[in-house]
Formats: sequence, structure tokens, C-alpha cells
Amino acid sequence: MQRPKRQKRGRMFLILQVVSVLAVIVLGSFILASKVSAQGPKPAGSAPKGMAVAAPAASATSSALAAGGVRKIPKGDAPAPVAAAAGDAGAANAPADGGLAADASPLDYAVVQTDDDFPKGMSDEQKAAMGNGKVPIHREGPYRSPLAHPRFGGPATAKVGLVIDEIRDFDIQKGTFEAEFFLSMTGDKALPNTDITFPNGHEVTCDPLADAETFKLYRCAGSFTTAVDLRAYPFDTQELIIELEDKRAGVDQLIFQADPTRTSLNSEFRMTGYGVATVGARAYKHLYPPRFDRDDLYVSRYKFTLGIDRFATSAAFSVFVPAFIIVIISLMGLWVPPDELEVRSNAGAPMLAAAVLFHFSLIQALPATGYLTRADKLMLGVYVSLLLNMATTWAFLVVDEDMVETWFKRFRAWVPPLTVVVMALASMV
Repeated sequence: MQRPKRQKRGRMFLILQVVSVLAVIVLGSFILASKVSAQGPKPAGSAPKGMAVAAPAASATSSALAAGGVRKIPKGDAPAPVAAAAGDAGAANAPADGGLAADASPLDYAVVQTDDDFPKGMSDEQKAAMGNGKVPIHREGPYRSPLAHPRFGGPATAKVGLVIDEIRDFDIQKGTFEAEFFLSMTGDKALPNTDITFPNGHEVTCDPLADAETFKLYRCAGSFTTAVDLRAYPFDTQELIIELEDKRAGVDQLIFQADPTRTSLNSEFRMTGYGVATVGARAYKHLYPPRFDRDDLYVSRYKFTLGIDRFATSAAFSVFVPAFIIVIISLMGLWVPPDELEVRSNAGAPMLAAAVLFHFSLIQALPATGYLTRADKLMLGVYVSLLLNMATTWAFLVVDEDMVETWFKRFRAWVPPLTVVVMALASMV
């Protein structure tokens, strides 16, 4: 009579666990769907992170792209030289001022393009790809763009300094933050009429504190967007980026050069929940995809990068400790005798449901991603460990009664070490 009763109770507990697993699968499918839906198709013509999109040269006289490498300045170390854009090839070949003021509009002496402005032997397809519309161009200098200014007299090199005063309201789900900073530009000669814009900024205002021919100082504030990388979450490092360029002046008028000695943070700078990992800046030449015919003018762009990371203790206690506690509680069921299937099952299915809910709460605090974060991989290890523990309970419903005690000892000896291996792999991958 004892065996039929045990089997009847076992079937009831098995049904409860199967229902719990199905509920977990449904919720897990929702989590997986959020990951998959976030991984959209890669846009055509996209470039690697931090690199400008290089378009084909518009003419044989166009200068090549000269981009500086990114070098970050570790916190507490002496700043190393920051790579800047190379000098413009057209500076030495710029013609003398043809009677126009340096601040005159480039369109004042541009001419409308004709067929004679294309190299001989070009096919109609090649001309169309380059742009054969009736746009104004410059026949002198290295660039044909109507925005070029070959009579400016050579580009001015401006050393750019940026000191962060405050960063607030960093929203990791939207990838936005607000920043207040000082911006300085020191030219090696008179600077053109600058009109600074921030490609990744929104509603940025800059109040001039000093405005001389060779020196300008602004106090700026605004909202900025930045890409987030959560692959190492919760031990991730985020880069807060501020980019700037001139609205009109190309590299034939203005070339930015990052000034490492003027790239820093306020001495009282703090960010709640984050520490400063790196501070750095670089300048490089950027070429937009052709916006109109004969659009071949590069612009000089300055990029400031502040690397921030989470405090390791807080990250470990908010993610890793709860996950390990769930696994440890489930392992306690291995020491419950097989006759107490009700108690033993309570160490499996409820903990699996708790793990999925905990995982769901983590995902809700982050933006949808098309990859697995380190926390996701940890939770996969938790799921495998819990399912392994639940499988030992289900096994008692099918093994012969005479072998129950033997398998009870085997499970108690094998499952804990195997769980340690699974969790170690999930934590390190």
C-alpha cells in the first residue's frame, strides 16, 4: 500500500512541477523574444564604432582621410599625447587671396559645374556617381565642394580643451545624459568665424566667456546621446561621448587638435553609482556620405570620451549574490529524504520561478539588447543548476523502490560538484 500512495503523491507533485516549468518557459520566452527583437538588421554601409564613413574621393585632387587613433587617459596618470587629425594636404597648395576677404562666403567665387570639370574619358555612369548636377563648385584647391574655401589662405589649427564640470541624469536605457563643461579653442593663427555644433547633442547652449581672434572660451550645457555596451554588465564600463564640429568650416579652414593638458574633470566631479575609469579625447577628419553632388569636403571633428564603470561591490551584491543564494537554497533539497517529495519539490520549482522573476527584474532595468550580457549568462547557469536539481526529484518517481536509497546518495554526491562547475562556467564566460 505504501508504494501506490507514494506514486500517487509523486504524480501530484510532478504535475505541480510541470505546471511551474511551463509557466517559467512562457516567461522565459518573453525574455528571449525581447533579446531577439532588439537585434535588428545591420544597416547597409555602417562603419565600425568610432570611425568615420569614408566615401570615394570626388576628384583626383581630393585629399585622403587622415584619422587619429583614440588614446584614453587613465585616471590618475599623466595625460599622454592625444592623436589629432593630420594636416590638410591643401594648406601648402592654397592659392593666394584673389582679392576677397578671408571671411567672404565661398559661394561668392564658386562657378556652376560643366562637363569640362570632369576628367576626360569618364563614362556617364561615373559622372552620375560623382554628381553631374548644376551645382556650384571650386575649380581651384583640393576640394570641389561649394562649401570649400580655397582662398582662405590655409587652415587654422585649433587646440581644443574640454573640462567637465558636471554630468547628471545618465539614463542607461535611453543612452542619454546631461553635461555641463568648459570648451576652449586656441588657434595658431586667426580662427575663422566659428559656428560650433554638437552632432550627438540636443538643446546645447554655449555662453561665450572669451572671444578673440585666436582664442575662444565657452561654458556649455546640454543633453547628449551615447551608445551603451552591456556585454559585461554588471561589471560594464560605459563611454560618455561629446562630439563637436564646425557647421560650415571644413578642413581647408579649421583643423581641431585635441589638447591633452586641457582635457580633464572638475576636481569635485562625482557621478552617483559610477566611478571614473578613463578620460580622453581625439580629433579626426570626418566625411559625411554625399549630401549633394561633388560633396567631397572633410570636416574636422573633436571627440571627448569619459569612461565610467560601476562599483564592483554594488554590482556583485545586486546580481551575483541573489543568483547564488537561489542555487544554494535549491541544493538544500538534496538532503531531504525521498519519502518527503512535497518538501523536496519545494526546493526546485519555486526557486526556478524566483530565478526567472529575478532575471526579468534585471532586464527591465536595461535597454533591449541583441546579445547576452554577463548577467544573462549567469542566469542561464542558474536555470541549468535548478533544472538539474529538479531532475533528481523526478527520478525518484521512476526508479525501483529498492534503488531509491542508492540513488539518493548518488545524487547527493554528484549534483553539488556538478552545480559548482556549471555556476563557475556561467560566472566566467
